[in-house]
Amino acid sequence: MPISGLLPHNSDCNLAELLIEIGSGPPGWVHSAWKLNRAIHTGKSSAPGLPDAAYTLTVFGNSEFFELTYGDGSRFVIDGAAERIWATCLAPLTSNDLDVYLRGPVLGFVLQRRGVTALHASAVSVAGHGVVLCGPSETGKSTTAAALALRGKPVLCDDMAALSVENGEIQIEPGYPRICLWPETVQNLLGSPDALPPLTPNWEKRFLPLDGESANFQLQRCPLRLIYLLAPRVNDSGAPRVEGIGSRQAVIELVQNTYMNWFLDRHQRAAEFHFLSKLVLQVPVRRIVPHADSHRIGAACDLILTDAEHILSRRSLVTAVSSV
Repeated sequence: MPISGLLPHNSDCNLAELLIEIGSGPPGWVHSAWKLNRAIHTGKSSAPGLPDAAYTLTVFGNSEFFELTYGDGSRFVIDGAAERIWATCLAPLTSNDLDVYLRGPVLGFVLQRRGVTALHASAVSVAGHGVVLCGPSETGKSTTAAALALRGKPVLCDDMAALSVENGEIQIEPGYPRICLWPETVQNLLGSPDALPPLTPNWEKRFLPLDGESANFQLQRCPLRLIYLLAPRVNDSGAPRVEGIGSRQAVIELVQNTYMNWFLDRHQRAAEFHFLSKLVLQVPVRRIVPHADSHRIGAACDLILTDAEHILSRRSLVTAVSSV
């Protein structure tokens, strides 16, 4: 069945990297997982907008299988290699409700198991350069990305930015063609809280389609050129503003804002720290301090675009000169 929010792909399904079974009874491999010894962890998901962000993570055997269970009855069993998922939920939830978890924390967990570093961030393309908006929940990543999208900037991803390396250059992988927004944000951007469709009938959040009508999706990966760390909103005349940040502090804050980072072992944490330490040597990191008044989002976008174009043009000039 289709997973809402994802684009269809024409390749042979037998070549799929991840098999997801939804709604059917638990397959044999799930029954095998449930027979193993288990350890239970509880906490809060970093993914914003979930109806019940509390989760239970059950680890079976020696990390041979995992189960993520949410308070609304949604359940996801994942094998240790992160190649198979079985998902189910309780009425009145439907597969569309499961899809919201799948697109966010569940696939974030899959990336983590596969050793892929993903930032808790949204990302847009500015003249073909990847610009990341990174920060904790409720700092305005999705809001800012949506406002930039409505100004014609293609969006690479919302809330989770998966990073890869190609020929020594860090790339941002495209996510899915939606930006999830709270109704008050929709009201601020589009004049009415119900101007956009709901994610599902059971959830309050809505989404901006990146379908080419009012906003665009960047289908291809994009080189990461600039990171903005979003600070908490402030209510002073100097905001919004952009500030510089040292490499050491940038690494610390990026480590704190990787996606689904609550179940990393020491080897995974060391690998992630090493990757991010190399990242800040290649990519400028800046801090943006937004204003508490949500109606000033336009000023924040102006500031980001002006600053980004200045940084990117300067880097392009340095690259051009060094290649002569």
